[in-house]
Amino acid sequence: MATNDRWQQYLDAGRAWTQMTREQAEGVVKDLVKVGDLQQKRAKKAVDELLDRSRKNAEELSKLVRHEIQSQISALGIATKEDLARLERKLTKASSTAKRTPKKASAAKKASPSTSAAGA
Repeated sequence: MATNDRWQQYLDAGRAWTQMTREQAEGVVKDLVKVGDLQQKRAKKAVDELLDRSRKNAEELSKLVRHEIQSQISALGIATKEDLARLERKLTKASSTAKRTPKKASAAKKASPSTSAAGA
């Protein structure tokens, strides 16, 4: 149970850095200005930088998750959409080839019993 709580904390922390709104960024910057860690004239630029960082973090996290999912799917041997499309093309091609090739009549018909008996 403690592991789930810790996991939730990690998710919440990541969400804070990947889904920051302008209002949240302004709040952070306002607090930094209050305590003197940031000059007022640089506040707008700091808000924009926080939002830009948040957007980039979201993109990186998304890329990381996408890569990990692809890796896990590959490890499990699950077919992808591309695999299924390739197989479908092969089957379509084989089917159309089979339709174009006329079926050959059986060239070697079984000998009738009378011809076999006549030779004996």
